[in-house]
Amino acid sequence: MAILTVLQAVNAALKQEMRRDDRVVVLGEDVGKNGGVFRATEGLYDEFGSDRVLDTPLAESGIIGTAIGMALYGLRPVPEIQFLDFIYPAFDQIVNELAKFRYRSGGQYPAPVVIRSPYGGGIRGGHYHSQSSEAYFAHTPGLKVVIPSTPYDAKGLLASAIRDEDPVLFLEPKRIYRTVKAEVPDTEYTVPIGVARIAREGRSCSIFCYGAMVHVALEAAEKAKEKGTEVEVVDLRSLVPLDEEAVLASVRKTGRAVVLYEAPRTGGFGAEISALIAERALEYLEAPIVRVAGFDTPFPYTLEHVYMPDARRVLAAVDRVMNF
Repeated sequence: MAILTVLQAVNAALKQEMRRDDRVVVLGEDVGKNGGVFRATEGLYDEFGSDRVLDTPLAESGIIGTAIGMALYGLRPVPEIQFLDFIYPAFDQIVNELAKFRYRSGGQYPAPVVIRSPYGGGIRGGHYHSQSSEAYFAHTPGLKVVIPSTPYDAKGLLASAIRDEDPVLFLEPKRIYRTVKAEVPDTEYTVPIGVARIAREGRSCSIFCYGAMVHVALEAAEKAKEKGTEVEVVDLRSLVPLDEEAVLASVRKTGRAVVLYEAPRTGGFGAEISALIAERALEYLEAPIVRVAGFDTPFPYTLEHVYMPDARRVLAAVDRVMNF
């Protein structure tokens, strides 16, 4: 097995699925000869040519609209939105058209489109290159929202997304694109969508998180261990569909819950996790649920390190629920 970064694993998944199925096409801004702004599509143009790797104009609505048309006529397009911050011009195409085609056609047109996009902070990109707006799309019936946190999952989940009959928003945490490395099989494999992963076993407190925040949670868990607190870290991997049973099983075991995400606190997906626990596992709780998140401000540039949750803030939340 090769040691790959998250970015290399995404590239490997695209190559795997394009070799496996000639209906898979990639399109987006600079994804062709240039290989993408982060080089996620590097080498695809040389191997598969301009008929299957398409450079597009700087027009997100056009990119997604084109991908929808491709899918309705039998292709399996994988459009890239260069940064999630740029997706808003395509919002109508995604939530009013793509998400509804299978429903409105009685299943005749499943529209299998996988929208890839880097998201989140951690690279000092400022407020137009660092947003985490996954909650907007998790709120839209008909869309699946998938977020890997490891190279293994990046390859396996992307493969599953491309093979899925439903549209998938596949968000890639750019903060860990090149910093997280792990063994990834050279052979073909998939990771099922909608199944959470226990990133670390524990019995004292559960942290529910996804994307780059998984690694922040693991760092905090190591620090908590020095105090005798055994933290369980649950990597959701998929927001829609959500592995509700994994969330409930963990909190029933530990009795305490910290929900961690880097999006603004108000209306973030962490509120959905909190509501799930309150509705279905309240009798198991030994302390209030605590959220650790970004702040309700535009994403800052110079104060990025203050805005984004870190191990110190997460550890403080763990201490709070443990000492309640």
